[in-house]
Parts: sequence; C-alpha cells; structure tokens
Amino acid sequence: MAKRDYYEILGVDRNATKDDLKKAYRKMAMQFHPDRNPDNKEAEEKFKEAAEAYEILNDDDKKARYDRFGHEGVRGSGFGSQGFSDVNDIFSHFSDIFGGASIFDDFFGGNTQRGRGKRHSAGTPGSDLKVTLKLTLEEIALGVNKKIKIKKQVVCSKCSGSGAESGTSTKTCPVCHGSGEVRSVSRSVFGQFVNISACSNCGGEGSVVDIPCKKCMGDGKVIEEVAVSINVPAGVHEGSYMTMRGEGNAGKRGGQPGDIIVVFQEQPHEYFTRDGDDIIYDLFISYPNAVLGLEVEVPTLIGKARLKIDAGTQHGKFLKMRDKGIRHLNHSGSGDQLVRVNIEIPKKLNSREKELLKELAEQPNFKKASNADENNFFKKFSF
Repeated sequence: MAKRDYYEILGVDRNATKDDLKKAYRKMAMQFHPDRNPDNKEAEEKFKEAAEAYEILNDDDKKARYDRFGHEGVRGSGFGSQGFSDVNDIFSHFSDIFGGASIFDDFFGGNTQRGRGKRHSAGTPGSDLKVTLKLTLEEIALGVNKKIKIKKQVVCSKCSGSGAESGTSTKTCPVCHGSGEVRSVSRSVFGQFVNISACSNCGGEGSVVDIPCKKCMGDGKVIEEVAVSINVPAGVHEGSYMTMRGEGNAGKRGGQPGDIIVVFQEQPHEYFTRDGDDIIYDLFISYPNAVLGLEVEVPTLIGKARLKIDAGTQHGKFLKMRDKGIRHLNHSGSGDQLVRVNIEIPKKLNSREKELLKELAEQPNFKKASNADENNFFKKFSF
C-alpha cells in the first residue's frame, strides 16, 4: 500500500515550523497512544505513522530530500528502513517532546503499562552504542559486509552476569528492602509531595551481591573488544542509519542488551559525484575530438567501459550510461552514470597551430557558426 504524504499525516502545510511539527505530532501521539486504544491495531499504526512523519520532517536534510523526491528520497534514512521496535522505542527516541514518561503518566492515570514496572524484576537494560561506518561509493553501489572491532560491555563469563563471586549469591537490598525504589516526602505551602527515585544502593534492582565477583567487581559486565559483522544494503545515503537490535552493551542482571546504531558516512570519490542513485563523471576531450567524435574508455563503479562520443557533441552535454549507477535501496534496478562532456580549450598555441586555426576559421561550417553567434548577440541586444 502506498504511503501517505507526511504533511497530510500530521495535518500541517509545507511551510510548518519545527514548533508546529512538534505540536502536531504531540497531539496525534496523545490521540492514538496504544494505552488509550487497547487492542486497536489501526490506532497503533497511526501512532507509528505519525512518528515516522515527524522523524523525517523534523530533520532538515531528510525534509529537503522528501520535499524534492517524495518517499523515494528518504528510503533508507533510518526510520523508513528499520522503524522502531515498539511504541516505547518511539518514546525514548522523542523524549524531548514527551518529557520522558511523565506526560503519559499524567494522561493515563500515573501508570504507563508498556515496558515499565519494577526495574529489578527484569534487570537493567544495556545502553546503545553508536558507530560511524565509512563507505566508498563502490561499497554503497552494490552493498557490502563490513567487519569491525568495537569495545563494549559483555556479560561477565566468571559470574554469568550475577555479579556475585562463585559460591555466593545476592541478597535483598537493605536500603529499599527489595523494591528498587526509595521515597522521600517534602512539604511546601502547596501541600505534601512524595518523590520516588531509583535506589542508589542497588541501582534500582532490589538486590545486592554479598561478595562481589573479582573479575567484574560485582557489576556483572566487563568491557571486551568484539568483532561485529555489519551487512550494509546497497543504496544507503550519507547520514542514514541502521539499528542492530541486541548488539549493544549487555544489560545488568539479565536485562536486555542495548542496540548498535550504525550511521553511514559516504567518502568522497576520486572521479564521481553522487546525485541520488545516479553518479556524475566529468569527461574532458579536445575540440577536434568533439567535432570529429571518438570512442573513449571511462571508469565506472565496477571497472571500465567504452563510451562513444558522437561527432559534433557540444560542451556540457550529458551522456547516459544506463544502470551503471547505484543500486536502489528498497526496490530493484540501479541508477545511471551520467557523463558530462567538457571541451578543453588550450591556453597557448604555437605558430603552426595558430595558422591551422585561422585557416579553419575561414571554412564554411566554422564561418557559418561564427556568424550565427554574432547574429544571436546583436538580436539579444538590439534597440
């Protein structure tokens, strides 16, 4: 099914400010939040659809590509290719808008059901890692598998993540008594306030180790260098990203591992410049060759190819080499290689070359071209 226009989804016009976008998205998020619409698949899809629209339109670069090329321009821009795993992923991604979970706590009676509850019941989730991956145009054109080494937190092999020395176990935290939370009461002229925060003694887990593991010092995690294999699809863009679920830092006490966010960086190319999935190559030929025509060998992203230059080719003309560009990200086919013809004019001539050019200038075809140029000039500036 074809995607709807992002501006239409949020109910804003194309000149909407970032503040307008934020207000529109916040309003839709409130309306279609899954906790307000339990077991309503349509509402959940609209909630995710609004998040995708805001993700694109709030980013200046993605918005510019979308305004110019539509949905094709933002394919593989991160959200469109990977999406968020669930609504909690959306909350964390746009926490500046929602102010954390507090805004939904107020809206839904102080308890957001998804992904919450006592922290110690499922451990502490691991943090995400961000990796910038440099790619050549050749790698982008066809896709590539890159193997890199990164340092990240992994589960301690000695204590299996428990944090306790072998033969010992954990015990209930004496500060929070297993709740993972501490409460403090403050009073003001407005009344009594109860502040709830994670227990600092156990980190919100509700338990502490009796004798800490000597390898991880009771943390349950150690930092190691690991090899990561990244399958980069063809057609990614500068600044687009992909999410490798569960490949980030290990969680604590059985908590879910974080993700690796791979951000793609496109390296400058010696010969080509990129225009979407097309690539542009500047070919320089002499004036006689432009007049007479010739066949040349030009570089491509997968080697070299022969290209015929017809007689009389004009300066600045583009010649298309079909399917020699970058493979499209989300559908079949490839872009083209566009060869821009540049006619080189020598700055210095010897006497013989000057004589030949003067003789050539008197020939009918060259004289006709010269007169045509003069006539066009006087027509343009006639009074």
